[in-house]
Amino acid sequence: MDPVSVGLLAALAGGAGGEVGRQAWAGLSALVRRPVRRDGRGRIPAASSSGEGELVRLAENPADQGRAQALSTVLAVRAASDEDFRSGLLAWQEQARLVRTGDGTVSNNVSGGAQHGPVVQGRDFTNLTFTSPPVRLDLSAADAAEPEQ
Repeated sequence: MDPVSVGLLAALAGGAGGEVGRQAWAGLSALVRRPVRRDGRGRIPAASSSGEGELVRLAENPADQGRAQALSTVLAVRAASDEDFRSGLLAWQEQARLVRTGDGTVSNNVSGGAQHGPVVQGRDFTNLTFTSPPVRLDLSAADAAEPEQ
C-alpha cells in the first residue's frame, strides 16, 4: 500500500478542496477514530497508535510538514497491522484523489503569440533569477522599414 501523501494530509487539514475536502478530512477522522483492532490474545499491539493524536496535532497546525509526515507514518503502520483499517484507508484514498488540493498538479498554458523572454513551466519555484535583459521591440523602426503603398 502506498503511504498517504503528506501534501494531501496537510492540504486537507488546512481546509483545501472546499466541501469535498472537508468531507474527505471528516472521513479520515472517522476512520482513524475506529477502535484499534486487537491481536489474537485480545491485546492492542504495543507499538501501534490509532493516529488520533497525530490527526489532532495536524489539524492544529496544518502547515507543519512534520506533523503531516507523522500522521502518514502512523496510518501506514496501522494499515500494515490491521486489515480492516487497511481496506478502509484504501477506500478513503480513492475518494480523496478527487479532492483538488494542488498537490502535484501542474497546468501550464502559454498563449497570445510569441513570448519574448523566459517562460518557466512547472510548480513550486523559489528563488528564481533571470539574468538576461528583457527583449525590447522597437515597433517604430519596424514600421519605418516597411515600404508605403
